[in-house]
Amino acid sequence: MLFTYRFLTFLLFPALIILIHFRKLINKEHKIRYKEKIFKSSFLANRNISNKLYWFHASSIGETMSIIPLIKELNKNNQNLDFLITTVTLSSARLVDKDLKELENINHRFFPLDVNHLVKNFLDTWKPNLICFVDSEIWPNFLLEIKKRNIPLALLNGRITQKTFNRWKIFKNFAKLIFNSFDICITSNLDSKNYLEALQVKNIKNFGNLKFCVPSETKSLNMANRDSLNKFKTWCAASTHKGEELFCLKTHLEVKKKFQNLLTIIIPRHIHRVDSIKKLSQKFKLNSQILNEGEQINSNAEVLIINSFGTLQKYFAYCNDVFIGKSMIKKLESVGGQNPIEAAKQGCRIYHGPFVYNFKEIYHLLKSYDISEQVENYTGLSKKLIENLNKEKKTDQKKIEILNIYGQKILENTIQEINNLVKK
Repeated sequence: MLFTYRFLTFLLFPALIILIHFRKLINKEHKIRYKEKIFKSSFLANRNISNKLYWFHASSIGETMSIIPLIKELNKNNQNLDFLITTVTLSSARLVDKDLKELENINHRFFPLDVNHLVKNFLDTWKPNLICFVDSEIWPNFLLEIKKRNIPLALLNGRITQKTFNRWKIFKNFAKLIFNSFDICITSNLDSKNYLEALQVKNIKNFGNLKFCVPSETKSLNMANRDSLNKFKTWCAASTHKGEELFCLKTHLEVKKKFQNLLTIIIPRHIHRVDSIKKLSQKFKLNSQILNEGEQINSNAEVLIINSFGTLQKYFAYCNDVFIGKSMIKKLESVGGQNPIEAAKQGCRIYHGPFVYNFKEIYHLLKSYDISEQVENYTGLSKKLIENLNKEKKTDQKKIEILNIYGQKILENTIQEINNLVKK
């Protein structure tokens, strides 16, 4: 299996170069730095060789957010330490630049393709002293070469779904070889721990999801838009996927029977869909507005469709009631759910559908503190909203503090394991 994988990655390398060039043309890759993924001449290590280098690889924005508190804490408690962060997506690269710009010992690069000659050259160039891969980033050529060089290696916030477990189970010996390249696997949930144990992986631990460690930022809407929202009864549907906006609009029409001044805020997971959501709103004869960054909310809006990144926390801070998407679509059952932690840490009442496989442990915890609850259809959500929309937003600081303490404990335990790994 390993020979087949290496042969295929070598064989497909020219095609992957063409693909990345094409992605650059459609603005899905960095105009200049796309070369970091495919050419060893662009690896360019920028580090103090007398310092230790910790390398963290996180694919996209969610994984990157989860390790930023970890990196900040490690940096605070260790001198003579440099960090390399690799990511895959443009949005995650921007996040590193924004959230870690004050740290001079941070380097960001795009993750190179898992092709053997690139792998060896990347490791030769950067010479890391510790490597942490995050979530489900499993790249066999990298992992086996790292193991061969005896560089301490950890899987952080590891996530194995039922679907991926079934795939690995077909190649059980290969899976055992790959996952045992890690000196420690720290999983994000108990299901992942159980799946790795079934694959005969050694040294697995579970402390909880690192996403609980991400601090809640205080972000406020501008005064004009806040004043505009104060004229409405407002609720928010966040991270919605195609098909869920229909559910939201039906909810709106039902609640509107009770509250004429109702405003539904829809923040789609993928903002390129805003035009199609507006067209759907128009079919229901609802006044809708696509709100771009810096624009003013219309006084006659009934449906507000957010067309900007990084705005979730602003609306979570304002709205008492939040529906979290990717949870009402049956065909996404095996990958359902979006992260509700941001909303929970803003004191929101959270609603979700029945399909939350990716976050079921988190939702179980939030439900135990009466923070979240499941709804089955739009009439169920409508009833809950009608009950709550007359209430002022009251942030339960005790519940938020419980979540913060829980996240801090996960952070401390993870750092302890990293420190133990480096000392070996």
